Amino acid sequence: MSHHRETVHAEGAPPAAGPYSHAVISNGLIFLSGQTPIDPATGQLVESSIGDQTRRCLDNLAVVAAAAGAQLSDAVRVGIYVTDISTFKEVNEAYGAYFETDPPARSTIGVAALPLGADVEIDMVLAVPD
Repeated sequence: MSHHRETVHAEGAPPAAGPYSHAVISNGLIFLSGQTPIDPATGQLVESSIGDQTRRCLDNLAVVAAAAGAQLSDAVRVGIYVTDISTFKEVNEAYGAYFETDPPARSTIGVAALPLGADVEIDMVLAVPD
């Protein structure tokens, strides 16, 4: 581990699907790698509504945040990537339930494809809690 960055492995989150860490802590921020809607119990993508898939991504991110000593309410920026931008309303409704007050800055971007054939992926930057 370098003195200016610490990697985080989150037990209970889906395993990394490549050469990356679940999160990296550096300079007062926690960078959470993108999470797709993989059910950590089965290792399979959630095959239900885009709202359910969004909730699974956020639940996975909550596990990673906890492993880094934080929670989703510490988020300062969120990136959401969807393969069908017409699902924005459903994604937004599911996401909004996790950030009812003081939501972080956010982008939602339509993309051609996501890893493992997922329909949604979400990444975050958190502030290290005081």
